[in-house]
Amino acid sequence: ALHDHVNDVDKVVVTGAGGKPIATMARGADGWTIAEKNGFAVDLGKLREFLLKLADVKLVEQKTANRDKYATLGVEDVASADAKGVEVELGGLAAPAKIVIGSANAHGGTFVRRAGEAESWLASGTINVDKKVENWLRKEIADVPANRVASVTITRPDGKLVRIAKDSESDASFRLADVPKGRESADFAINGIAGSLAGLRFDDVVPAKDAAPPEKPLDARFATFDGLVVDVVAWEKDGRNYAQITASEDRDQEARHAASKPKEGTDDTSVAIDKQVAEINQRAKGWTFVLPAYKYANLNKTIDDLLKPLEEKKPDAKKPAPAKKGG
Repeated sequence: ALHDHVNDVDKVVVTGAGGKPIATMARGADGWTIAEKNGFAVDLGKLREFLLKLADVKLVEQKTANRDKYATLGVEDVASADAKGVEVELGGLAAPAKIVIGSANAHGGTFVRRAGEAESWLASGTINVDKKVENWLRKEIADVPANRVASVTITRPDGKLVRIAKDSESDASFRLADVPKGRESADFAINGIAGSLAGLRFDDVVPAKDAAPPEKPLDARFATFDGLVVDVVAWEKDGRNYAQITASEDRDQEARHAASKPKEGTDDTSVAIDKQVAEINQRAKGWTFVLPAYKYANLNKTIDDLLKPLEEKKPDAKKPAPAKKGG
């Protein structure tokens, strides 16, 4: 019945060993959300792909109805602390459906059992059910490519500034401010900072009230040529990299950018910036994100990190080597 009623599903509950809910996903007024993550948004693409995969499954061959042999196939009751499979419950259908999805068969297919029924089956296809709740979340926060960025200002916890900027969008590299005399900046490392918001995704998320920044966090402000401003407050705690994110609009910068472009399409740019600000804030407001380590590392830079290494001074070839003693 699922095949023709995928769009009717309004609840998906994934339960693991010991009867512990992994992800309770439900469709409500705000769309699909996950209860175990305080109502954060579900990755709809992932959820729909899973439901369509499940809808296409065919029962291929009957297997054991002996409870003592369920564990061999991974289809034992998930109330067991040692259960290998997961139970998936679907709500919104004419009759609620529960299925235990067990181990993959070495020769193809997946072992399954309808919850409450004795018979187990080999089903067609490989049915993968993610056992990590964070992997069911919609993880995109923002996507601001480096070529849009005009400047980045990082205020470190000690108050020191790291500033990079471009004069125009056509510039190949960013300039580092406050380069010490006699030193050169490392363009690759600098450009890496500017790309921090490109395809920005999180590893995990918690309510902002449960993970507030310290008194002196790392503050990074990204400003684009077309007027988008993204502020990132970041810090490290207990081996995890946290961030809170806010978007805003610099209308003066937006106006200067529009004036430098052909009149046609400038209104569209303003609308696009308004939309992006709203989207980022809708996803980020009230939340603290756990960032991937490499994204946090891009922000956590000092001036020294962005300079080329000092060259070792080589001995003067013209100067004679000191004479050996006793010879």
